[in-house]
Amino acid sequence: MSRGRLWLQKWRWYERNALPHNRIGIHRELARRESFARWPIQGNVLEMLQEDRLQLGPHVLFEPNVWITGPAPARIRIGGGTFLNMGVMVAAVELVEIGEHCMFANGCFVTDGNHRFDDPVTPVPWQGFTTKGPTRIGDNVWCGANAVITSGVTIGERCVIGANSVVTTDIPSFSIAAGSPARVLRTIAYAEHPSGGLPPDAPVAG
Repeated sequence: MSRGRLWLQKWRWYERNALPHNRIGIHRELARRESFARWPIQGNVLEMLQEDRLQLGPHVLFEPNVWITGPAPARIRIGGGTFLNMGVMVAAVELVEIGEHCMFANGCFVTDGNHRFDDPVTPVPWQGFTTKGPTRIGDNVWCGANAVITSGVTIGERCVIGANSVVTTDIPSFSIAAGSPARVLRTIAYAEHPSGGLPPDAPVAG
């Protein structure tokens, strides 16, 4: 293969979302799910949608330059009403689950994977990935700008994760957490709740 043809092949791969037929395909697949993207959207979104490996609830919104990536057979599930602001990246090796009505500020990164680096001969970008297990985020979670959610972590419902935090361990529901690594700063209790009182098992605010 000539250098020119090889360059063109790489260009088509890296710019595939910008090709008119693929752009139409992405919007068609999103419309079928009642979800929306403000252009551009990055990653292998069309492939994942067509293979049902990117599962979206209704009214998911992707702001510009959201990056979704998951080589087969990786899966990403995002619940209805969730909002991913500019530059958010979700990367799956096996499974990333995000609940309903979550909000991710600019630059957040959510993944279930880690780059390998243990081979002293192979270049690091070629070594692939490992995972500690699925990464799961419950309903109604708000992550501040540039928060990082790492492999194998579970964040319970109605948590707030502070800006620039790195979450490396599970965060229980109704928590405010921040830092690198993130630690629970306090818990949240509601004076009134749809169930008629405090959420089940909700701790008292400290």
